[in-house]
Amino acid sequence: MKIFFDCDYTILGLDDTLRPGTLEIFQRLKDDSHEVFLWSGMGERWEVVEKHKLEKFLSGVYAKPTNHFHEKLAELKVPFEPDFVIDDYPEIVAAFGGVWVPPYFFKRASDQEMERVYRIVSDFAASGTSPDKQYRAKGTVLPLF
Repeated sequence: MKIFFDCDYTILGLDDTLRPGTLEIFQRLKDDSHEVFLWSGMGERWEVVEKHKLEKFLSGVYAKPTNHFHEKLAELKVPFEPDFVIDDYPEIVAAFGGVWVPPYFFKRASDQEMERVYRIVSDFAASGTSPDKQYRAKGTVLPLF
């Protein structure tokens, strides 16, 4: 699968740390024959890739659409639609399908979200769905709060 991770507040905190488990999960996904991509609403985040030595895990880095998600892919030169998205922004996860994660702001050893992401991706790869409440199927209608 082509798995797209958001950058800011998904894998990267305000304090410029990587969310705990990010490198390990990227490696596990790659070992499972998935392609891992990084994208951001702030554009191509090569400085993050270089600083945190993510190059060996990634198959590409792109700007992320922040609205009209499907329609903007071509404009942003994203050559294909993601198969699965991990993001702290629930609307894009609902549009493409994937995992909504709570925003990551500062390093906390207790943060286990990446392990949860891996379980959900594994569920989805095996069965096309996941029972986890943070999983969103493609085209999900978000509840109004």
